[in-house]
Amino acid sequence: MKNTVCFLFAIFSTYGYAQKEFQPKGSEIIQTVDGDLDGDGIPEKVMIYNTQDVTDSGNIREIQILKKVNGKWTILEKSRNAVLGSKGGGMMGDPYQDTEIKKGILMITQAGGSSWKWGYTDKYRFQNGRFELIGYASTYGKPEEYFSSVDFNLSTGQLNFEKEVENTAEYGKSKKEMYIKKGLKVNLQNRHQKEQRKITLPETKEDVYL
Repeated sequence: MKNTVCFLFAIFSTYGYAQKEFQPKGSEIIQTVDGDLDGDGIPEKVMIYNTQDVTDSGNIREIQILKKVNGKWTILEKSRNAVLGSKGGGMMGDPYQDTEIKKGILMITQAGGSSWKWGYTDKYRFQNGRFELIGYASTYGKPEEYFSSVDFNLSTGQLNFEKEVENTAEYGKSKKEMYIKKGLKVNLQNRHQKEQRKITLPETKEDVYL
């Protein structure tokens, strides 16, 4: 029993030190997630922080991916561009929903809007020495008007778009389109660094924003 207590104390002490060492000054932890992200069989630690730094979109969020090397936590990568600010959800306020790790993929979900609602999940894989966006799934719409969905595999370039219309008098018929769009290079560092990336689908003429 004594050995077990000492072992657990050592774990929490190491984690606490890592948190204190890398945590932005004055920030608060929103979520912590553990999982193997680089395929070496050793779990990384993902930290989402609400920082004291403020923009028009509210408090800036920082994501850190910590990796243990030779028994010591180090920062594998961090970014202030992948998670939206605390007011980035519009009328709904905080857009942050969840971060999880599935089969080595880092998944960040965010949502917002008012009567018109939107939500999306970014999927990142650690490759080429950084976390690159390999998947994007989103929904947008309003009841009794229409709902559109996008499922975009950035690795293959296949983008599946679907728009289910209820108010056909205003928005026309429902639509579907599969489009191949290759060559987009999006990662944790440049995810929301610039304006949204717009893709205009050639058949339906619908605009998809990434």
